[in-house]
Amino acid sequence: MIPSKEALLKAQKTVQPYTHKTPVLTSTLINELIGAEVFFKCENFQKMGAFKMRGAVNKILSLSPEERAKGVVTHSSGNFGQAVALSAKLLGVSAYIVMPENAPQVKKNAVRAYGGIVTECESTIAAREQETHRIQKETGATFMHPSNDMEVILGNSTSASELLEKHSDLDVIFAPVGGGGLVAGTALAAHYFGTNCQTVGGEPLAVDDAYRSLLSGKIETNETTNTIADGLRTYLGDQNFPIIQQLVSKIIRVEEQEIVQAMQLIWERLKIIIEPSSAVAFAALLKSEEEFKGKKVGVIFSGGNIDVKNLPF
Repeated sequence: MIPSKEALLKAQKTVQPYTHKTPVLTSTLINELIGAEVFFKCENFQKMGAFKMRGAVNKILSLSPEERAKGVVTHSSGNFGQAVALSAKLLGVSAYIVMPENAPQVKKNAVRAYGGIVTECESTIAAREQETHRIQKETGATFMHPSNDMEVILGNSTSASELLEKHSDLDVIFAPVGGGGLVAGTALAAHYFGTNCQTVGGEPLAVDDAYRSLLSGKIETNETTNTIADGLRTYLGDQNFPIIQQLVSKIIRVEEQEIVQAMQLIWERLKIIIEPSSAVAFAALLKSEEEFKGKKVGVIFSGGNIDVKNLPF
């Protein structure tokens, strides 16, 4: 059962006062290179530097006053942690953030700067969940899942909704796939506000659980988290997977080197900072450019939170 168009419109109204309407950029050179008209929705210019602000705000505002008084807790490698910390700060709510010890230092620092209470743990999903449960038990805080929560997914949908407000005739929108919250939200927006607009996911080959999940019909996991796209090291959930199954046309897998090349091309040509996870969607377009020649293509840049002392090029 997918959410209604009304639910998407409500989310747009809810998040608008707390988020930026991010710019849409184009590049003549990139259009010529691909042979398509490409429109980049730049969530790297969102508050806290990523689309996740949208989902975090929408979720916190869906809670009762009693729930908000006890605070919120989440686990995150960085961007969702920053989004929850900043959203909670704006809304006067305590935020507890569990972060894997190998998360980029720049992201840990940012969470703390936004007033988030950080607990570090081993870099496994099991360790993250264990710490989160402990904090929930001790504080009564409401758990916020970074991607497998309908209010978060609806908040995320507002990025593609804004893109389609500007360019209603897009043939396809590319979004990166990690936990599935952004690609599911994008697919909902394309379904309701586009005209025969496809949604295509880009996923690192090293963590291709979503690609395999669509093939097998059940949620798959990864043996490894060995990708430069640190925001995409997690897997799908039961809230977003049915939306992805129904509304995402395909998932294109990309190699690590292809991610780095896509990222470098954007830095050089658009003169903007995107993180590796953001570059995955564009890398997927570059890899499949023959298929989309002559089309109008949207690409969601999910964020720009990068450790500039640790660049891959």
